[in-house]
Amino acid sequence: MRRLPLLALGTAAAALVSVAPLAAAPADPLDDAVDRGRRSVMFVGNNWAGTATVVDASTFEVLRRGIDLVPDKAEELAAIRTDPERLAYYLAVQQGPGEGHDQYVDDMFTTRDGRFLAVSRPSLADVVWVDVAKAAAGDPASIVREQPMDGHRTDHMGLSPDGRRLLVSDSTSRQVIEFAMTRQRLPDGTVAEMGDRLRTFESGETPHENTYSDDGRRIFHASIGRVYTPGDHGTALEDVVKGDRWFQVVRERDFRVVQRWDMGKELAEAGYPGMSSAVRPMALGPDERFLWFQVSFLHGYVEFDTRARDLDGAVGYTSGGKPEPRRGAVTRVVPLPNRVPTMPLEQYVNDSAHHGLSLGGDDRTLCVAGTMDDYAALVDARTTKRRIFDRATTGHDYLKPYWTTEGPGGTCWVSLSESDAVAVLDVRRRREVAYLEVGDHPQRVRHGWVQEEVVAGW
Repeated sequence: MRRLPLLALGTAAAALVSVAPLAAAPADPLDDAVDRGRRSVMFVGNNWAGTATVVDASTFEVLRRGIDLVPDKAEELAAIRTDPERLAYYLAVQQGPGEGHDQYVDDMFTTRDGRFLAVSRPSLADVVWVDVAKAAAGDPASIVREQPMDGHRTDHMGLSPDGRRLLVSDSTSRQVIEFAMTRQRLPDGTVAEMGDRLRTFESGETPHENTYSDDGRRIFHASIGRVYTPGDHGTALEDVVKGDRWFQVVRERDFRVVQRWDMGKELAEAGYPGMSSAVRPMALGPDERFLWFQVSFLHGYVEFDTRARDLDGAVGYTSGGKPEPRRGAVTRVVPLPNRVPTMPLEQYVNDSAHHGLSLGGDDRTLCVAGTMDDYAALVDARTTKRRIFDRATTGHDYLKPYWTTEGPGGTCWVSLSESDAVAVLDVRRRREVAYLEVGDHPQRVRHGWVQEEVVAGW
């Protein structure tokens, strides 16, 4: 199954949709009324199992495990096996980023009414919209819309603050694709349905993270390069093998790339030579002046001031034809404990020393996934004072944490991919408040909604 149209849209209208920016969102009536009819939840994507676990965001009760997000798996795999090019990429994803496993669930976001869940499925190179009620009931017809990538793998997504637009990283095509997350009227008068493809913007090699500014006017995006290849030692070979690794700011109105940095070069300017250019997960400050991000092979994170003057005052490089911005500078690199100092870098999972970073609701505490070090940490962004969470401090295994995200009520949710569990941390009190078994290789955790009438049936 490659395309399942929800509602037909004419060819001319589709052409307009591909280039037209979205109108500003009106106030969402859901904010005032629908809370009575929907449950605040956290969706956990179990990547290797192809399932979702749903957890009440307030009580931490596991509401449902094992919701099948690949009901079409047999059909999809049969189609892949008949296409030599698709099969080659499928096997490369399995043996590379998948560590010998199929990657069925990378990222997920719900619609604001809690009826549908958008899911990026790397091994199947698509994004689907799933009817949550049908999927939870085991209905094999739960997929209501499917869109393939131009390339051969999907990855991280991003949801606009108003819930109307979905960004999907098209991993092998150096682009990010925007889709409609709701039915909406575009500025030219045409109507886009949920799942319709809208616009694209350019990325570097292997597009990865997509984060909107709070007002939705800017998109912070990073490409990470070929993390499944060698060339791990900060040499010229790394740039050749890994490819273009850019951090860029995109203007949402017209998808114009307004700033683009090579963070390896910015780190060198700041006195940290030989570090990777690949920006991994990031966290934005409340006004997007400061951002914190992880880079490949770093046990710790980088702090970057987007408004500071460039440190050497010169345009020292270009990235994809764009000159180095005159503003933006690394302010510090914050190291965190490296518990595997003798491990060869080639054994790091997809080059990730640490993969998972979010800012708590206090706008001050960073929640860090110490992937190769088997811990999570809460770190004060100003003082860098930290609290480590691992078996020694909690009594629970924190094996290969791979994502963190802010949850309601001042919580941080950490996926523990090798423990098949999720930990919930209280940011203010600096303690673990829940440890939940979920599914095989939990990866992304996202806040969302489910209709109460659906939950009642569970």
